[in-house]
Amino acid sequence: MKHTLYVSAAALALTAGGALADAHLAFPVGEGAFTWDSYNSFADSTDLSGQTVEITGAWTGNEKEKVDKVFDYFEAATGATVAYSGSDSFEQDIVISSRAGSAPNLAAFPQPGLAADMARQGLLTPLAEGTTEWVRDNFAAGQSWVDLGTYADKDGNDALYGLFYRVDVKSLVWYSPIAFDEAGYDIPETMEELKELTQQIVDDGGTPWCIGLGSGAATGWPATDWVEEMMLRTQSPEDYDRWVTNEMKFDDPKVVAAIEEFGWFALNDDFVQGGASNVATTDFRDSPAGLFTIPAECYMHRQASFIPAFFPEGTEVGKDVDFFYFPSYADKDLGKPVLGAGALFAITKPSEATNAMIEFLKLPLAHELWMAQGGFLTAHAGVNLDAYSDDSLRAQGQILQEASTFRFDGSDLMPSEIGAGAFWSGMVDYTTGVPAAEVAKTIQTRWDSIR
Repeated sequence: MKHTLYVSAAALALTAGGALADAHLAFPVGEGAFTWDSYNSFADSTDLSGQTVEITGAWTGNEKEKVDKVFDYFEAATGATVAYSGSDSFEQDIVISSRAGSAPNLAAFPQPGLAADMARQGLLTPLAEGTTEWVRDNFAAGQSWVDLGTYADKDGNDALYGLFYRVDVKSLVWYSPIAFDEAGYDIPETMEELKELTQQIVDDGGTPWCIGLGSGAATGWPATDWVEEMMLRTQSPEDYDRWVTNEMKFDDPKVVAAIEEFGWFALNDDFVQGGASNVATTDFRDSPAGLFTIPAECYMHRQASFIPAFFPEGTEVGKDVDFFYFPSYADKDLGKPVLGAGALFAITKPSEATNAMIEFLKLPLAHELWMAQGGFLTAHAGVNLDAYSDDSLRAQGQILQEASTFRFDGSDLMPSEIGAGAFWSGMVDYTTGVPAAEVAKTIQTRWDSIR
């Protein structure tokens, strides 16, 4: 990818006007591994002097500082002012302000469920005509992001409301590169190879997996991720969507089979550190510890991109621990699905400057600026991967770029009584001996009861 490094007229005006005008920008315009060309064109064609864009979201503290640095470039390019306010009670605040007619211009929703609810209530404005095609063409697995941002309005008509921005990846297997190297193991590229490796480690006298479902009142949720991964690797994306909305019942044989695929790994005493009976009682934060012992007490741990926060202090990703994509089955022709989560922008009060901000958020630079600060992944296919702040994030970004399908964490999209209740407890029951079909039937019965 070629990145033209030149300074737009707007940027030149900033620097010509004095060092202070450009000093607040985190990265000098025209320098670094950033895509300046489209940003410069945007700056040359957009004048919003005197206008303000009000934005709210769940990003606070360090995350607010990072996104504010991104918004600085919108201000520099357009002359507008961006007023971002982060809130720990965002979900409640945005509903209250929208119903009262005092909503900000844009809201950054941490997941699509609430955005869909607000669209259905007539509290969101659809994105501009042509945005659907733009997302489809410019995001990796673009149709997936169109689907995740499309909701019904109060009349039941579908429209694109959400533009996804920051993404999290769950389809990762963390492993001990030292242990792998000593044993001569290769990174598996298919689910068949992953299962073969699992058995090979046992045959060689080791324990392949560390798995823990403990999480206080939320115990069981790590297993829901496993089941969601298996649904994406054994069934079509359309079936996954039907399951999440309960158009496909939870006790459908396809769902039961996905639960049992998780059980292939978790219910075999030889496969799991401490044996299968230890899975439900091991805290998920403690479960990867076996990767770091000498010799390794386990070789692999499936968990999302956040798990390094619970690794031993001083752990270096890429040296002490590394990860690979949780692979798909070679014989099922389902591509490379990725499970994750993500934040999306939606319009809560339209204006000229608001529409311009959406256009800014389409630019690779709007993503690269946070990529360079760390703690950020994007599905935007036009970004320069070199802008990522470290090799670990770059590799996760590459997984997103290569995804054929992206699906949001299913339990987060289900009614809370299911996704944060019966599904969690059902997975604990399953790992402690209740058959998958019985667990699935219990969850479906609970779902039927809340209709």
